[in-house]
Order: sequence, then C-alpha cells, then structure tokens
Amino acid sequence: MPEERRRRVIDVITPVDWKNVEWLRRFITENGRILPRRMTGNSQQRQREIARAIKRARHLALLPFGGRSDY
Repeated sequence: MPEERRRRVIDVITPVDWKNVEWLRRFITENGRILPRRMTGNSQQRQREIARAIKRARHLALLPFGGRSDY
C-alpha cells in the first residue's frame, strides 16, 4: 500500500483567525481531524495557534467536530 503524499500547507503570511473558516479547512482532514505539524510544515507556535482557532470555530459551530455526515 503506497504511503500518502505529504501536504505542505505552509502559509506564514495569513493571520490565524477563527472566523476564516475556508482557510482553516486546509488544516483539517476529511474525517475532521487536525493535520499534524509534520504534514503541514508549520512551526510549533503557529500549529498551536491554528489548533486553537479550529477548536474555537468548532465550538461556535462554524466547523464540524467530525467528518461529513450523510444524514
């Protein structure tokens, strides 16, 4: 089984904001999990900021907690 190719999503210019949902979706898998640093290429501090923004957006129902539901 071939390994999945790494996605490099390095973007240091865009400020991290929980209201920018389309930008935050780049850091989430189809199942709703936050991509790790080694796949996104973010620094440790930037990854923490992104994770915090994703969690805030989820809490305010801007992003789903899980993957797509077929209901």
